[in-house]
Amino acid sequence: MPQVSQLFFKAAILFLLLGIGMGLQMSISGNHNVIGAHAHTNLLGWVTSALFGTYYALNKEKAAQRLAMIQFGVYTLGVVIMVPSLYLLLQGNAGAEPFVAISSLIAFLGVAIFAFIVFAPAPAREMPRGPLAVN
Repeated sequence: MPQVSQLFFKAAILFLLLGIGMGLQMSISGNHNVIGAHAHTNLLGWVTSALFGTYYALNKEKAAQRLAMIQFGVYTLGVVIMVPSLYLLLQGNAGAEPFVAISSLIAFLGVAIFAFIVFAPAPAREMPRGPLAVN
């Protein structure tokens, strides 16, 4: 499996654990004011990261490109900043709002890079050389 796929799956599992933890905290406390952060953690963190990892696992030529690793870094950075800042915002800390806005733009950039990768043609494979290869 390509390295970028493994990284996306590892990040996805960490986001899933965090999302479940938030859900448990809300359930135990009876206070559901951070449900938006819980949803973003599960959808952007767990689901979307796992889908990115799956795409790259199925498209190894695109996964091998440097841009795929850049996309992982940009997208994951956006979500890693977004989740706690959104959590704090929903807890009533208005000072977290600029961080939510900036991290949302960073995550969006990560998705835009992914869209470019998906729509770009796959890199050409080098043909194997051997005694029967045609030049």
